[in-house]
Amino acid sequence: MTAEGFLEGRRLQMARGVLLQCIMGGYPPARFYGSDDGDLALNADPRQIHRLPWSETPRALAICDADELSGESSRLSTRGQLKQVIARYAALGLAPVVATELEFFVFAANDDPAQPFRPPVGLDGRREEGYSAFSVSSNNGLRPFFKEVYEGMAALGLPRDTFMHEMGVSQFEINLLHGDPLLLADQTFLFKHLLKEVALKHGLIVVCMAKPLAHTPGSSMHIHQSLVEISSGRNVFSDDAGQPTAMFRHFIGGLQAGLADFTALFAPNVNSYQRLCHPYASPNNACWSHDNRAAGLRIPASSPVARRVENRLPGADANPYLAIAASLAAGLHGIENELEPAAAIQGEFEVPDNLSLPCTLHAALERLKRSQLARELFGNEFIEGYIASKTMELTSFFDEITPWERRVLAAQA
Repeated sequence: MTAEGFLEGRRLQMARGVLLQCIMGGYPPARFYGSDDGDLALNADPRQIHRLPWSETPRALAICDADELSGESSRLSTRGQLKQVIARYAALGLAPVVATELEFFVFAANDDPAQPFRPPVGLDGRREEGYSAFSVSSNNGLRPFFKEVYEGMAALGLPRDTFMHEMGVSQFEINLLHGDPLLLADQTFLFKHLLKEVALKHGLIVVCMAKPLAHTPGSSMHIHQSLVEISSGRNVFSDDAGQPTAMFRHFIGGLQAGLADFTALFAPNVNSYQRLCHPYASPNNACWSHDNRAAGLRIPASSPVARRVENRLPGADANPYLAIAASLAAGLHGIENELEPAAAIQGEFEVPDNLSLPCTLHAALERLKRSQLARELFGNEFIEGYIASKTMELTSFFDEITPWERRVLAAQA
């Protein structure tokens, strides 16, 4: 839209079906978004209108709500779903506080998808070999890229907590400061967009796949969650004596009850399960623990005022609005129904059958399809449409034969 049209308040409309567009560009049948495929209104959030500092031609980006023409939020909108979950907490006098940790890889340009990704050539003329994890000098070879990333974050109002080199080759992690869930989802989305745009300017690509390299840790989007009382700002996960509260237990119980049903929302792509099935600290379970990274739900070591639950299931490829909405909705389900969690686990452990999670996209979609809880929390329209779109993507994946199949199976009798 032109700047003039935007400033005049001209309404921007879009077909409902676009919210169910699959990653290859196609759409499920029209019955999933209304047979008429009528329009939605895109209404800009005035707090999320940004001049894009990396754009040579002046451009701005506005994050919008997708609303029905009658005024209510579209049930197909993941941002709208998150806003509804936040409103349900507000009705109880509670406000969720979240933070996201996003991991990503920086690679050299890759014009042949049949070839593996490679780390870029650094300022020293060499490619990283995997020796830079957590090093204070680990991003020196990418200093011009990261300099512009930091400048872009400042221009977009994205406060950063910590930034580090992660375990993988040319893999990095950012921790965004905790705050309002909608704000954090917006910031996570903006940061991923910034990364990809700035990388292109530097002849690089940023990849947020869950598992872009074999034999290498995948990329997660851990979600840290706590709840505060709106009237006082007190963390309701801790009592006056600094001990865990019943609400804390119920929140964990809700996550345990919902994690398997919601796996397809946290791990939305075929590649997501490469990360979960080869864990490298990417747990595929609904166990909970105090400071054990093998558990899907980890309680980080902290003071009582900062007591929180870390959901370690989502990958970097997850939709931040949907992943945060699903995690908070599951916790709220536990609070409203006073669900008690299983016993905490520590050390090495075996996952009980009732706390295991689907390990393929097909299994996760089948679990979601059968989930009455998902339909109660997100509505039939959203769940049916999401499954339809993801089923198209899964079918497209099975339309191709992989190099592994040609290499290993062709010689079989």
